[in-house]
Amino acid sequence: MPIQYPKSRKDDLVEWIHGHQVPDPFRWMEDLDSEDVREWIAAQNKLTFDYLESSPLRVKIQQRMTELWNYEKFSAPFKRGGRYFFLSNDGLQNQDVLYWIENLDDEPQVLLDPNTLSDDGTIALSGIAVSRDGQHLAYGLAEAGSDWQTWYIRRVADGKDLDDTIAWVKFSSASWDAEHEGFYYSRYDAPEGEALKQANYYHKLYYHKLGTPQSEDRLIYERSDQKEWGFNGIVSEDGKYLVIYVWHGTAAENNLFYLDLEDPTGNVQVLLSEFEAAYELIGNQDATFFILTDNEAPQNRLVAIDLDQPEPSNWQTLIPESSDKLEAVQYVGGRFIGTYLHHAAHQVRFFKLDGTPDGELALPGPGTVIGFGGKSDDSETFYKFTNFTTPGTVYRLNLEEKDISIFRQPEIAFDQEAYVTERVFYESKDGTRIPMFISHRRDLQIDGETPTYLYGYGGFNIPLPISFSVPNLVWMEMGGIYAQAHLRGGGEYGRKWHEAGMIHHKQNVFDDFIAAGEYLVDSGYTKTTRLAIGGRSNGGLLIGACLTQRPDLFGVCLPNVGVLDMLRFHKFTIGWAWISDYGSPEVPDEFETLRAYSPYHNIQEGTSYPPTMILTGDHDDRVFPTHSFKFAAALQAAQNGENPVLIRIETRAGHGAGKPTAKLIEEFSDMWTFALANMT
Repeated sequence: MPIQYPKSRKDDLVEWIHGHQVPDPFRWMEDLDSEDVREWIAAQNKLTFDYLESSPLRVKIQQRMTELWNYEKFSAPFKRGGRYFFLSNDGLQNQDVLYWIENLDDEPQVLLDPNTLSDDGTIALSGIAVSRDGQHLAYGLAEAGSDWQTWYIRRVADGKDLDDTIAWVKFSSASWDAEHEGFYYSRYDAPEGEALKQANYYHKLYYHKLGTPQSEDRLIYERSDQKEWGFNGIVSEDGKYLVIYVWHGTAAENNLFYLDLEDPTGNVQVLLSEFEAAYELIGNQDATFFILTDNEAPQNRLVAIDLDQPEPSNWQTLIPESSDKLEAVQYVGGRFIGTYLHHAAHQVRFFKLDGTPDGELALPGPGTVIGFGGKSDDSETFYKFTNFTTPGTVYRLNLEEKDISIFRQPEIAFDQEAYVTERVFYESKDGTRIPMFISHRRDLQIDGETPTYLYGYGGFNIPLPISFSVPNLVWMEMGGIYAQAHLRGGGEYGRKWHEAGMIHHKQNVFDDFIAAGEYLVDSGYTKTTRLAIGGRSNGGLLIGACLTQRPDLFGVCLPNVGVLDMLRFHKFTIGWAWISDYGSPEVPDEFETLRAYSPYHNIQEGTSYPPTMILTGDHDDRVFPTHSFKFAAALQAAQNGENPVLIRIETRAGHGAGKPTAKLIEEFSDMWTFALANMT
């Protein structure tokens, strides 16, 4: 039977913007606390969950998802004051637990278990910083998926909290001073309006001393003339400098300032300014800073900068740019460890302090590796390796002998050898060569009929990791193909790759993804009606744009927490920060570009759109959930035919970070249920 959608009131609201009439009939949905919106959410969720519960697939998928999810997971440990700290999850815990040990073979001791803080698991550990002597933990908590954090202090020895409370922290880490007396952090002023909606401006950098109220925190740096600037303060390993990252929105380019902590009368000094390149402090030797940058090196290089002679003409290149992107560098154990992206997969190379190559680290295969933390004189470090068919395994690396041993290896009930991954390259619309990974069961008979899930992102200089996922394993176990396309706009190939998917070039990202779908069909992996596409956040925008541009190509669409109204994204929470990637609706020629692909504004009445389930969270203060509400209402009103258009609105959930395991299992189970139920 045709679906009867809840009534979505259409208002006669039209704006003139840069000479264009822009209707916005569902703007009333931007008032999340109104009775009309709450009733609309309840009605839409009833429709969606009634639909999903009618499928016999749902219970089976959720049972299998739960079985496979129930395995122990670990992070790579880090060391402070003779103690090791790491996160672990015994399988189905809603939140990871923070542990500590003194020796690697000790029984771990619980330092902080967020699962005890709420009955539904929606209070998440959002940040941790252990003092250099290993005696105190500063930790941030976020509730219901919000980006807002409140920070607390806990003694490691007895697990007791101090009275310190630091509120209204957002987009900030914490960095302890060398004396273990306090830490630096950044926050906004307490919002005067709706905390989940109000735009965030005027970030400020503070110092908090243990045992004092937040009202006495010392203001280190602010810029009343730059409301969009943000700050993150990091104390150098030797404790001599506070290095201040100055960011402007989500642009990769940043400024770098510093404060000499040994000079009590000193002021913040400008080291690198003008936002012309990305700069990251890797370490220092006295007044020589080791900086990873894309300045005159689109694929990144490591340079040494003398604070007494900081002009670029005096920089010394230690690790030059190569054909692969130098994604990260760690200064540990008297050497540099460089992590490179080679066609979207990681490689790890060692360098001496003068930049001389000193070998490579053997990895189990193409995948993602993270870690290599530690001090410049440590004799060991830890890292975690994963790929589409390998759960994250944590290794210990002896830096003197370069010996490798397993620190933690998860046990999960599936045969890793029963699955295969291949890397292919295909051509986009303009001939650009795009990498894509395709994973499936080794015994799968690929006959052009295989259910296929294509995932992408393509934005903000962020490379998609090649990582293990229980939902993707369940999909493949059921006989599906998982495909991951590495699109322009992401960070796979450095600055030029990113810029090729920004602002006026954003259509390249959609063309890359559409070409991936065409490749999968033309190469005989699947057919249109069995091709599902999905993406989150900027990836949700990707799916919204592709389903409105090519509704004939895709069988199922799953946009998740997407940016879907490109003419008002900058008006809510941190949305203004995305102008660096998207452009601004306030600028006439950028408005024209945004209007041309904005998913909400390009829905055409009477079009037969693919079966679509839009996903969002009612507490998403990163991508305001109204994006999804308005898009769903418009798509339901325009739909021609019986293909369902549903919206799944998670309650007490945000953009995704910190989402409880139980909610994740339900969400992915519903995605696969909807996809399989609508493939013909």
